[in-house]
Amino acid sequence: MSAVSESANLTDRLGFLLATRGDATKARIQIAMGAVNLPPRHAMTLMHLRDGPRSQREIADILEIDPSQLVAILNDLECRGQLERRRDPIDRRRHIVELTEAGAATLEAMQSALDEAERELFSGLSEADRALLRDLLNRVSVTVEHGECSGEMVPSSESSAPAAARKP
Repeated sequence: MSAVSESANLTDRLGFLLATRGDATKARIQIAMGAVNLPPRHAMTLMHLRDGPRSQREIADILEIDPSQLVAILNDLECRGQLERRRDPIDRRRHIVELTEAGAATLEAMQSALDEAERELFSGLSEADRALLRDLLNRVSVTVEHGECSGEMVPSSESSAPAAARKP
C-alpha cells in the first residue's frame, strides 16, 4: 500500500479545484472588465450607485474600505465623468455621490461584458446548476469570512476583507 492516500490526486480536492478554476474565472472576468477600463473597486463603486445617490460614508462602508481610500476612487471616477459629488444641502459636511449618464452607460457596458463572460464560463451548467453553485459558493464564503477555517489566511492585495481585519 502506498504511503500517499487515494485522495492525494489534486484534481479531486475541492480547494485545489476552486483555486485553479478561480484563477481562470478571475482572468476571464478581468478581460470583461477591461472592456470598460475600470479596476474592480471602481466598478463596484458604480454598481452601488445604480439605485440612486449615496453618501461617501455609505459607499466606504459598503465597500469595506477606509474613506480616505474611497476619495482616490471617487476622484478618478469623477475625472472620467462617471459620477458627480455634491455637498448634502441638509448636512454640508457630507458629500453625496451620484452616477452620471456616462457612468450609467459604463455600468450598462460592464453588465453586458460580465453577462457574456458568465455565459461563456458557465455554459455547461443549467440555470438550476448555476443557482446551486451560487448557493454553495456563498456558503463556503461565509465559512471563510467568519474565520471558521483553520490555518493562516493571507489575503491578496485586492482582498475584499476590511483593512482592519487584515494582518500586517
